[in-house]
Amino acid sequence: MSLTPIDIQNKEFERAFRGYKQEDVDEFLERVAKEYERTTKEKLSLEEKTALLEDKLAQYQKLESTLHKSIIVAQETAEDVKRNANKEAELIRREAEKEARRIIDEARYKASRILAEHEEVYKQAQIFKLRFRSFIEAQLASLELEDWLQAENDEEHEARDIG
Repeated sequence: MSLTPIDIQNKEFERAFRGYKQEDVDEFLERVAKEYERTTKEKLSLEEKTALLEDKLAQYQKLESTLHKSIIVAQETAEDVKRNANKEAELIRREAEKEARRIIDEARYKASRILAEHEEVYKQAQIFKLRFRSFIEAQLASLELEDWLQAENDEEHEARDIG
């Protein structure tokens, strides 16, 4: 059973012959009771403060845990974003290379087609040149024949004779 300030104040001692002076004992007990009451109140106040501080500590520990978890989630999210960005960049690079190969292949095809057309046109020009030369040579040969001169003279004579 704990001792309270009221217990101290209400404590009565038996009277004995040649005992302590009653006033001194009462005064001392009153001082002890007041000091004990002050100490008890201080103890209660400190217990309340301790409880409040323990609650705050628990809140701060919970907050710390939450922040720690948030940091971990943020780091993981950053890693995921980085990983996804790298994957997307790689995909874009591959698509660009594929498109570049397609464009190059198409350009090579068109170039080979143009070269083939050029060769065809060149061959046709050579054939035309040969045919035209043959035609001109035939016309020259025809001009060099004097038959046409003779035929022209005969026509002139006939025209005079008729006229």
